[in-house]
Amino acid sequence: MFITKKHLSRRTVLKGAGVALALPFLDAMVPAATAQSNTAAAGKLRAGFFYIPHGAIQGTTAHGPAMDRWSASGSGADFKLNVIMESLEPFKKYVSTIGNLDNPAGAGVHVKNPGTWLRCGEPGATLDQLFAKKIGQETTLPSLQISSETTTQQAAGNGTATASTVSFRDANTPLPMEYNPKKVFNELFGVTTSKERVEIARQTDSLLDLILDRTKTLQNQLGAADRRTLDGYLESVREIERQTQLVASQDTSKMNIPERPVGVQDDFDKQVDLLFDLIAISYRSDITRVASFIMVAEGTNQTYNHVGVPDSFHPVSHHANDIERINKLVKIQTWHMERFAAFLKKMSETPDGDGTLLDHSIFMYGSNMGNSDKHDNYPIPTVIVGGGNGKLKQGGQHIVMPERSPFANVHLTLLNKVGIETTKFADSTGIISAL
Repeated sequence: MFITKKHLSRRTVLKGAGVALALPFLDAMVPAATAQSNTAAAGKLRAGFFYIPHGAIQGTTAHGPAMDRWSASGSGADFKLNVIMESLEPFKKYVSTIGNLDNPAGAGVHVKNPGTWLRCGEPGATLDQLFAKKIGQETTLPSLQISSETTTQQAAGNGTATASTVSFRDANTPLPMEYNPKKVFNELFGVTTSKERVEIARQTDSLLDLILDRTKTLQNQLGAADRRTLDGYLESVREIERQTQLVASQDTSKMNIPERPVGVQDDFDKQVDLLFDLIAISYRSDITRVASFIMVAEGTNQTYNHVGVPDSFHPVSHHANDIERINKLVKIQTWHMERFAAFLKKMSETPDGDGTLLDHSIFMYGSNMGNSDKHDNYPIPTVIVGGGNGKLKQGGQHIVMPERSPFANVHLTLLNKVGIETTKFADSTGIISAL
């Protein structure tokens, strides 16, 4: 038998005029007659941390368990998702929800909640950065930090470090969250000097145009299935370019307008989806394997007209047990989960090694507040999603922990899942064996 299959390196990139485009996983990256599990094309672990403020509507309002719209129940075939999490139904086998988690480090205050979500107790490196040191060193960007809007909010300390980011490299180094999609795109695909970027901008504003010749050459070398995969990937890049150019065309950076550029608030739904698309393509191209996303800022005044809630999120979060306000919060929280679910759909449809990106990922979604009206940190709404490269239990489950179990137990468990063997993280008391 003759084996003539061409082998491409998993690190192959298309370069041109100071930019480089990493490629998605292709069949041609697997050496002929070699098992994928023994090659560089085998699935690599990805991790994502998706933060929302203001907790979730659970059974802790004055209306009790009857008003709980967050908490799941059961496991396996009996696993049932509640109203806010219904959009996760197609991915239920990958979902673990965890109840009765407590994080005293947040103290229920906006200026502490984001910065203590991924590090819990004493100041130090956050969970995402510990992941980045373990699984992100082979990629162009060890980690990516983004937000859907500016995290400098009056109700949350006007830029205080622990209110404006969930990511800390160490105790004293907060990592800023970028909310301009154009800048995120440039960080992912264009590593050049400012002078070079000016020159590139004069020629073209399209990354794909800069590498067109090399793209055609590569396509001629690939089989039909790989060409379809590459075409779909390039189409995704082109669509993201189109959207980021629209945002950039409304740039008001030289005008005396405070904080965020035009387009972020008026098209918040599109902004959130675009940033999810950027995370998805950064995973797909293996530019980064670790991402943190503040889906809406702590203390935000963002409105949600697109789901019939014209009120600002933060004021509504102080619901005073009013049913109308609570229902508005449920709509907001449901919409955020739906956007996360749309991202999971992309992950589940993207081949990666011997599975999909969702099979090879660990995603944590949640808040660092329990009841937003009380400003407490118990219970912390938390969902873990993904196959974790075979490290996470599948089938769908709601894990009921003992009352006021340390949230840090989740962090400790996930650290061990990725091969960072440790017995302690912040105020943890042990791993969660059910996870």
